[in-house]
Amino acid sequence: MGQKTLKKTQAARRLESLGLTYELVPYEPGPLLSAVEAADSLNLPQDIVYKTLLLRGDRHGLLEACLPAAEELDLKALAKATGDKSVALTTVKELTALTGYLRGGCSPLGGLKDFPVYLDEAIMTKDKIAINAGARGLMFLLRPQDLLRATQGILAPIAKKPLNK
Repeated sequence: MGQKTLKKTQAARRLESLGLTYELVPYEPGPLLSAVEAADSLNLPQDIVYKTLLLRGDRHGLLEACLPAAEELDLKALAKATGDKSVALTTVKELTALTGYLRGGCSPLGGLKDFPVYLDEAIMTKDKIAINAGARGLMFLLRPQDLLRATQGILAPIAKKPLNK
């Protein structure tokens, strides 16, 4: 369960309202505010740490995508999954205005509005995953099926290995 010494976020309240179990884990954010840095700070494998991106589809509007820290978003695969012709990342300024979250602290839970959430299907092969808890320097550890339930997420093959690796 959440720790008393850590500030409870809206995302944590959302999980609790659904009766879902999680652990809040603080970490030291790196200069890039990336999920890879979070994984390294927490000494967790990069494939269980998930990042959240806010995008806009040309037909269906705003949505969130969650994928492993070190992988890249496959925009074509995401567009196919959403029924859009194309999807594009929102700007950092839009991210904060639309979600209430700062870059490096974006969670698919507890934002200003609920957007459709697309989770890379590989998430279901993990026992536990880490995902931002709605503040820089704070992650949830939880079961993937609990995140899927809490976000009413849609599973799709949206991640790809970076070309430079």
